[in-house]
Amino acid sequence: MNGRVVKSTGSWYIVKTENGLVKSRLRGKFKQDDLKLTNPIAVGDYVTVTKEEGQPTWTIDEILPRENYIIRKSTRKTHFSHIIASNIDQAFLIITLRNPRTSLGFIDRFLVSTESFRIPATIIVNKMDLEYKEKDLDYLQDIHDIYDILGYDVLEISALDESDLQEQFMPLLTEKTTLLSGHSGVGKSTLLNKIIPEADQVTKEISKFSAKGVHTTTFAEMFEIPKGGYLIDTPGIKEFGILDISDFELSHYFPEMRKYLGKCKYNNCRHINEPGCMVLEKLEEGYIHPYRYDSYINILNEEDDHR
Repeated sequence: MNGRVVKSTGSWYIVKTENGLVKSRLRGKFKQDDLKLTNPIAVGDYVTVTKEEGQPTWTIDEILPRENYIIRKSTRKTHFSHIIASNIDQAFLIITLRNPRTSLGFIDRFLVSTESFRIPATIIVNKMDLEYKEKDLDYLQDIHDIYDILGYDVLEISALDESDLQEQFMPLLTEKTTLLSGHSGVGKSTLLNKIIPEADQVTKEISKFSAKGVHTTTFAEMFEIPKGGYLIDTPGIKEFGILDISDFELSHYFPEMRKYLGKCKYNNCRHINEPGCMVLEKLEEGYIHPYRYDSYINILNEEDDHR
């Protein structure tokens, strides 16, 4: 029987099938295209399951091919990675201007990851009901100046404002599988509970289910939206480490650089200090935002440090 993984606690998985939810575990080990993963199965995966004889539980026999996934470096195991979620239609990065303030570097790392699998991404600025200082509003303007022109929607909302949710947010979710991501404290749980009240952060239940050892907050969970579609809620992420993108590949995931690729003097240009670099030329001319270029260099250096 086929199904889709909607919850993971590390060793057990809840799979939604045509007959309802079933508690499942892995049968053996799965080869993951040479990826070294901390989680062989991710929320959003389509799988085949078989009922265990004489038991109320099921086994996962096969992971069906993934259309895409969001992946980051593991925070626990060196040289390992962690799939946050798979088979998604769009990704929403929830950010805040203060307490916590989401950095441009974090935003850019997330966008590089979504670009690498051609997953449409939207930046959601939450907590717009708060009173902000001038420097916070200047930062908000920076975010608009940088990302609007690149084609990323920047949406300002308050999860506490019903009209924001009904008029701006909810229409974007219908009939789609949407990933919610961001730092802890940006209001993902508040947003989720407003949209799907019955969810009421089922993580409390998960915590009881695996109270020993496993930090359940490292796993995502999928919720069905009443009007159609799914929301995948992810744990708060402190860092977003980019996974194994080569120096020459990275610029492909910066849309403002992509249009100039192939126009540099050298084919293997890294766009750092090479003569005849079209990207550096356009940076000087103001067509590439210096903050974005800084992010590009920081990610390059990060990758060099891990080689």
